[in-house]
Amino acid sequence: MTTVVSGTTPLPNSSSTSSASAAAAANAMANTQIAGNFQSFLQLLTTQLQNQNPLSPLDTNQFTQQLVEFAGVQQQINTNDSLATLVSLQQTAQSTQALGFVGKTAVVSGSTAALTNSKASWLINVPTASNVTINITNASGQTVYSGSAAAAAGNSQPFTWNGLGSDGTQEPDGNYTLTATAKDSANNTVAITTDVVGVVSSVDLTQSPPLLTIGGQTFTVNQIQGIMD
Repeated sequence: MTTVVSGTTPLPNSSSTSSASAAAAANAMANTQIAGNFQSFLQLLTTQLQNQNPLSPLDTNQFTQQLVEFAGVQQQINTNDSLATLVSLQQTAQSTQALGFVGKTAVVSGSTAALTNSKASWLINVPTASNVTINITNASGQTVYSGSAAAAAGNSQPFTWNGLGSDGTQEPDGNYTLTATAKDSANNTVAITTDVVGVVSSVDLTQSPPLLTIGGQTFTVNQIQGIMD
């Protein structure tokens, strides 16, 4: 790994639950109503067959079409029930997976990291050898640190900031945003992306999908790009 800047060291919601319960109740009610209509249809059809005019019997084509339509509705009910079961299983799997991340150091795509005990860490992805300029701003948008250095091509290059501003002032703990720009040897702009490194401190299982808290920020499981030892 290559150090990008000299002087630094490389490096549950109740509303969601209520909505789900309401949706489940509505689905159950709809299924009950359709099932009741299907039974009513069979009773009417049976009565119609028992009392039809022998000289003008029921049109078999219409009879078959009605049976097919109601059979299709019943099949759709069964399909919806199966999908609801699959969704429930998926949500359980997501919750189990999310809980497994608690206490682990995760890498997520982002540019804002928490400065804790005078230390904030990012991973910088440099597609080609460039001269990289880094600016760090505080929560108010004020630039507290600026620096630049040559960087070789490579992903996940660690950058750790000790919280010292460009004027030598020690910045307080909090969230800070890193912005990196770069130019290659031909003075062409190079696109730089950053990742955030932090410990997963908690998981909110009331959200769907579950939200992981990393450095005071929340992320979903699919935003995690890796786990570091």
